Amino acid sequence: MEEQEQLKEALAQFYGTEKFYSIAMIKTRFTDGIKYLAEQTNCFWLVTDTSIMAKSLMDKSCFITIDFKKNLNEERNISCPDAVITYGDGNGHDLCSQEYYVTDFPFDELRLFFVDGTLMLPGEY
Repeated sequence: MEEQEQLKEALAQFYGTEKFYSIAMIKTRFTDGIKYLAEQTNCFWLVTDTSIMAKSLMDKSCFITIDFKKNLNEERNISCPDAVITYGDGNGHDLCSQEYYVTDFPFDELRLFFVDGTLMLPGEY
């Protein structure tokens, strides 16, 4: 748990970005904070998955919230996902969600934003 708190504190230091990185295949960009998150937690899958899904929702909203949440129910069974990522419009309306039945992502919860084809931490918005 201490490692998770240290990482959260490090991520809170990101405001804006100095450089944009891209996933050329899907034509999306991501910020310094997202790059740091992906490198520290080995979650490049999260960057790719959320970018693809958020990009597909841009016709519904130009601002997408991305909320990762682990299922902390100790009585999870095989039919219950380990985590869910919910995509919203920033005004409390859910657009869709994805279930993950296996994840080693270290956070119990995390929010990201997708704006103008760019994935970012909330502090970088």
